Amino acid sequence: MDKEQLKSYNEVKSLKEQLTGLETEYWHLYSGLATWQFWVILLLFFIGPLVALYFLIDRKKMLLLGFYGFNIHVWFGYFDTWGTRQGFWGYPYELVPFFSGNISLDAAFMPILFMLVYQWTLNNNKNFYLYSLLLSLFLSFIFKPILVMHDFFQFHHGTNYFHLFLTFLVIFPFSKLITNVFVKMQK
Repeated sequence: MDKEQLKSYNEVKSLKEQLTGLETEYWHLYSGLATWQFWVILLLFFIGPLVALYFLIDRKKMLLLGFYGFNIHVWFGYFDTWGTRQGFWGYPYELVPFFSGNISLDAAFMPILFMLVYQWTLNNNKNFYLYSLLLSLFLSFIFKPILVMHDFFQFHHGTNYFHLFLTFLVIFPFSKLITNVFVKMQK
């Protein structure tokens, strides 16, 4: 690495460290354990869905559903991190200060909803794509506006609910495609 590259690398590293410090300070002041928002995020969007999944998951299809849910989690995490880092949206309240995006939504709430829809379509011989599309519409145009109304989510730079909907339209079929490929490879 030449001197100019090393200098640039160290600048970026230093700014990241400063940003992490600011985010942690912000979290302690406005989003930490002493706030009611923290407890809503923890109980309603993280623990609640995990408990519901424990009781509702079809244990005979657990590996298939879990693999699909993990795919959803990973892609939502990537998209959310990208959108947050680009400044398209943000979360004034977070479960933990050291993850970009919203870990409770990306790792629990959204994947579990999609897993339960997938399970329901499998068990009732329904169209997976139609019901996942309906869930995406609900999440984009009803759920997210409720989060915005209560300051749990904010848009920036002209991003809107339709952009989020497009994200859903990419994530759930792509996750299903990856799941299908692995199921075929298993046979």
